[in-house]
Amino acid sequence: MNVFSQSFASTVMKKVCDWQLQNPVALNERNENDWARAAFYTGVMATYRTTQEKKYLDAAIAWSESCDWKLARRLRHADDHARGQTFLEIYEIMQKPGMIADVQSTFDSLIADPKSGREDWWWCDALFMAPPVLARLAAATGDNRYLGFLNTMFWDTHDFLYDKEEHLFFRDQSYFDKVRVLQYLPKDDPFRDRYVALLQEMAAAIKRIQGEDGLWRPSLLDAKEVPHPETSGSSFFCYALAWGINNGLLSRDEYLPVVKRAWQGLNSWVTAEGKLRWVQPIGAAPDKVTMDNYQEYGSGAFLLAGSEIYRLNAAP
Repeated sequence: MNVFSQSFASTVMKKVCDWQLQNPVALNERNENDWARAAFYTGVMATYRTTQEKKYLDAAIAWSESCDWKLARRLRHADDHARGQTFLEIYEIMQKPGMIADVQSTFDSLIADPKSGREDWWWCDALFMAPPVLARLAAATGDNRYLGFLNTMFWDTHDFLYDKEEHLFFRDQSYFDKVRVLQYLPKDDPFRDRYVALLQEMAAAIKRIQGEDGLWRPSLLDAKEVPHPETSGSSFFCYALAWGINNGLLSRDEYLPVVKRAWQGLNSWVTAEGKLRWVQPIGAAPDKVTMDNYQEYGSGAFLLAGSEIYRLNAAP
């Protein structure tokens, strides 16, 4: 079985996506856990983009409609902005303004009453939740105010959270949010080169600490603290590294072996039914994880990785 072929990537993506759609995590119904489901639906849309099977687009639309196309309740909290990534991706296809009206009004309110990045985006996961929404919103509307706000907030958070010696964000796992921003950031944006340099710097750091099994541990810099694989962060890393190769920002010769080891390792923990195991539960720090742990954000990250493996077509 060639796990790097396009046929395998699309097949395993459908299997994982179908299983997670059929097995939603009840905990994620709570508003403060809304981001976990929102992260999954970025993967549902990646599955649609990869397979062109309409049932995945329909699933994303049905979830968005269940949210009334509105972001979650907390105005300033980046976790509650994450839904906007899927709303905007569907809008890109269907061009119905009501799909992004609440996203736009939310960020208009924040731009009118700004706080610093280190105040509103004070934890590194926030950089996966909100910045890609702003980049997509600017692309959808042509309004560069959203890019200006994104750049101001992002780089202030970077200055607050980034460890310049380890080339990682504090709290260990940054989900390579740069990739989701760079997808929609204009080529002539004055900060683009800085985002690219940060992606390359972090990629080198991540490469050095990859586990022998191709995966990363919950505590990136102390594998012994929680000596088990963790598949959500590993999936995000695999996704970002593959995206960097596919877009000419990372060396294929240097990073393809890293991506292939990661993808191989991830697939070793997908059950026959499509459940991705070894996903750390929701928490504020590296923590215990067991083989049977799963979560929607883990599946979403795996689907994003699969979409880039499909594009990479890394078959020898």
